[in-house]
Amino acid sequence: MGKLKAVVVVTMISTVLLSILWRATLHLEDNESFVRCLLDHSHPSHPISSAIYTPKSSSFSSVLESYIRNLRFNESSTPKPFLILTALHESHIQAAVTCGKSHGVQMKIRSGGHDYEGLSYVSTLPFFLLDMFNLRSIDVDIETETAWVQTGATLGEVFYRIAEKSKTHGFPAGVCPTVGVGGHISGAGYGNMMRKYGVSADNVLDALIIDANGRLLDRQSMGEDLFWAIRGGGGASFAVVLAYKIKLVRVPETVTVFQVDRTLEEDATDIVDQWQHVAYNLPQELFIRLMLDVVVKSSGEKTLRASFVSLFLGDSESLLSIMKERFPKLGLSKSDCIETSWVKSVLFWSNIPLETDIQVLLDRTPQTLDYLKRKSDYVREPIPKAGLETLWKKMMELEKPRMYFNPYGGKMAEIAAEEIPFPHRAGNLWKIQYLANWNEAGIEAANRYIDLTRRLHEFMTPFVSKNPRQAFLNYRDADLGSSSHGKASYSEARLNGMKWFMGNFDRLVQIKTEVDPTNFFSYEQSIPLLPHQAHLDDDM
Repeated sequence: MGKLKAVVVVTMISTVLLSILWRATLHLEDNESFVRCLLDHSHPSHPISSAIYTPKSSSFSSVLESYIRNLRFNESSTPKPFLILTALHESHIQAAVTCGKSHGVQMKIRSGGHDYEGLSYVSTLPFFLLDMFNLRSIDVDIETETAWVQTGATLGEVFYRIAEKSKTHGFPAGVCPTVGVGGHISGAGYGNMMRKYGVSADNVLDALIIDANGRLLDRQSMGEDLFWAIRGGGGASFAVVLAYKIKLVRVPETVTVFQVDRTLEEDATDIVDQWQHVAYNLPQELFIRLMLDVVVKSSGEKTLRASFVSLFLGDSESLLSIMKERFPKLGLSKSDCIETSWVKSVLFWSNIPLETDIQVLLDRTPQTLDYLKRKSDYVREPIPKAGLETLWKKMMELEKPRMYFNPYGGKMAEIAAEEIPFPHRAGNLWKIQYLANWNEAGIEAANRYIDLTRRLHEFMTPFVSKNPRQAFLNYRDADLGSSSHGKASYSEARLNGMKWFMGNFDRLVQIKTEVDPTNFFSYEQSIPLLPHQAHLDDDM
């Protein structure tokens, strides 16, 4: 009887091993078929072979890891693509779309890799990665005050190329120079000039995309609905955005920056209280970010630090006059102010010494890499002083999570909520970013820091927007739910989508259903199809 059991067990193990081997062989055959498809659709004048990397390629891992900006998604257990395509030409993108659809596999699109949840390069489904970093040309035309920028470019490269040609032009975008243009603009994008010029997507004039049928389209040929959707609705739900034509904005030759830190012992509570009543209502040229974190005093006790970081589009004398009248409690002095050029102000905001050559903006590698978690909120009413004091206590209890308050008002309050998919306009006083960074590997450390961030976010519930509790799409947050690559219920997807897009969500769904009826451009938090169309897609 024992021998019989042993034979049965061995037979079962053999069956399982054969099944695994069969699936692996089938998967390998599918991958080889996919590579053949790409090669078959390659234009002779632009061969695709050198852009294809499979796990057999010696540089596969280095190519994959080179644009991972959150170490949480660079673990051995992180799901990997079965192929990476580092497109060198638009025809390579067309081949990727054609073959991805015909083989029924998911395509992830990576621009700069700063997706906080790794959604641009990680999936639980079999997937390949379309990496855009080779497509990064920037053509600046000062006469028309415009520039064509491919989506594989970084913000630092854009700023540098503008500064090469003009001291009095810039572009309203983020202050991290290694962020990729594609994800930044397609998810709206913002920076320290948004109170003067709006978000990045407010300053887009045209675009080039590859649609779900593999067609190269510009604004005229794609139509105004799709052009509207890819300016803040998340491009990866609708198409592959190849390039944006952006509108350059005027900046003075001299701008002023400062950072002033105040602890609780230096009246931080009163200063923060005044900030929240004036920051959104200051002149549009003045942007003052408030950063909150916990520090340790020389005595060993913890305290709360409030850091005020600013860009003023003007000289220091004008700034001091405004601050004395509108925000006197900060006590800004002449010695706090640094006059510099607009492009140099990017270095200041990136914690790069001002004496550094601006060529540093061409460096595509971040200064540091961390494990991280981010969340977001919007505030529509000032927080009562007693609320601030309880917040300080909570932050000192949690210790690790930080908060950035980014003021709105100005131009942000003048642009209609439906102008582009990004809806967070009039009525919002500031946006919150919750931040946790750590350097400890492993799931236990990740769970601990993520939990601390969630607890701070939960604590803020009484003080932030409601019904829905709004969130910023580009601060990717897996806690807000997943559409399971379009397979979640429409009502669940709508509940999540309303947080990012408010009343614009329904229009995005209509456009998505029209331009991508088979839901090829899908990912964990993508725009869903209309319910009827989703059922048709499931039946196909």
